[in-house]
Amino acid sequence: MTAHDPIQSATALPLELGRILDISGASAEISLDTRVLGLAQADETPSAPGSIGSYVKLRVATRWIIAQLRTLRRAEADSDLILATIDFVGEGDDADGHLKGFRRGVTRLPMPGGRVHPLAPGDLERIFAADDRPHIEIGTVNPSAGTRAALYVDQLLGRHFAILGSTGTGKSTATALVLHRICDVAPAGHILMIDPHGEYAASFAGRGAAYDATNLAIPYWLLNLEEHAEIFVTQRGEERQNDIDVLARCLLAARAKNRAAEGISKLTVDSPIPYLLSDLTAIITAEIGKLDKTSGSAAAAMRIKARMDEVKADPRYAFMFSGLLVADSMGDVLSRLLRIGPSDGKPIAVVDLSAVPSEVTAVVVALLARLAFDHALWSRGPDQRPVLLVCEEAHRYIPAEGRSPARAVLERIAKEGRKYGVALGLVTQRPSDLAEGVLSQCGTILAMRLNNERDQARVRSAVPEGARGMIDSIPALRNREAIVAGEGVALPIRVAFDDLEAERLPASTDPVFSDLWSAPIADSDRLGRSIRRWRAQGR
Repeated sequence: MTAHDPIQSATALPLELGRILDISGASAEISLDTRVLGLAQADETPSAPGSIGSYVKLRVATRWIIAQLRTLRRAEADSDLILATIDFVGEGDDADGHLKGFRRGVTRLPMPGGRVHPLAPGDLERIFAADDRPHIEIGTVNPSAGTRAALYVDQLLGRHFAILGSTGTGKSTATALVLHRICDVAPAGHILMIDPHGEYAASFAGRGAAYDATNLAIPYWLLNLEEHAEIFVTQRGEERQNDIDVLARCLLAARAKNRAAEGISKLTVDSPIPYLLSDLTAIITAEIGKLDKTSGSAAAAMRIKARMDEVKADPRYAFMFSGLLVADSMGDVLSRLLRIGPSDGKPIAVVDLSAVPSEVTAVVVALLARLAFDHALWSRGPDQRPVLLVCEEAHRYIPAEGRSPARAVLERIAKEGRKYGVALGLVTQRPSDLAEGVLSQCGTILAMRLNNERDQARVRSAVPEGARGMIDSIPALRNREAIVAGEGVALPIRVAFDDLEAERLPASTDPVFSDLWSAPIADSDRLGRSIRRWRAQGR
């Protein structure tokens, strides 16, 4: 056996796995000896290399460079060598062969021919050990069962985040887990969650305020012109702009009749000044009387009035278009939704939109998001309180195709929100249907299993380059596992989420058909109750 045989060198410390063949920027190609890999893996330590996503280290002067395996392939059919691509992720000082003081980024790259070593016992824990920055723990780092996975709160929220995963992967539970952990460390926080399916009210029953169509009470006069138009203007094509012009003229006149508008020199159609629906109806009626009924403006006014009458008569719209909502309650609305003022240890407001008419759901989302952003815009100062806006089923409101008031305001929050203290959390099962510019603004991505290739490609394009090797393993993730990459973690990691307490689970459990269909319905009144709720449009 020669002095250069890898098996002989493997008996010395540290173990030599292979050599660097080629270096290109932040990545390199290395060779690994399968016989030495067998020795490294024999003790079954969590840090043992040899699989995609595992780690190796390389010595440069007095530092250890940490790299992650991205690809593996056999050199030749009868060879003992494996060729691998690695990404450099960070470095730390050498302390008797062990890693000390790990930090992200590499100041000096190794040279071709340099030796590749496995992590020493304890190195993995040192890499992922949370520093003194505020953080939350959400699970364990795969493949280690004892290394805790931490998210840094300020980096997670300050650069926005996205939680992605196909239906059935545990996405809702993971979302509830992350938000509960944030509430644990920030009991005086300000979190507004948009919940289109009514899943999360049960999860946050003890530490949040729940609102739905029965108690939401958002005054109609908080809508701006674009949002008014989405509800009251039914025309499309060339006639739509003419209808909007008529609505704008009448709406401005209605707002001007309120005493609160007195003394405001720059009153606009978008100013959140209360007005009476009866005043707006009277102004539109007068507009019809002044004009030739065959003119375009008169026809537009008649269409708007007819639509207003429909909305006022529909009980499903009572949460917004009610005669009880004419008072100036803007302060109360903001304090309830943004948890401003005494929140009694309930930092999150969950808005259940499941019973809101589908044709206005996007408008309500636009209004809620705009209230959060505009409040932050006009509250800038040393005592400003940042807000987290969480949008479940985000692809419905920020679609890749088409424009809407909700998409416009959420895109603005994604691009400008951090300047004003508005953090955005996006939750979706279809990232490929989400506007690409918005996902790219999310500094931290928690990607659970995605079965669609288009979804995987969208996520791959949104994560940092060093994490793309791990993103390729998304189809192989188990339920309640995720690849986490970006600003909120020290390094891209594969995480197995913690179990969430039963009382904190969202109401998103799949029905168990084999149990539910094994016996007949015992409650004879069940159908009757369902019909009554159906007709009353409420629970």
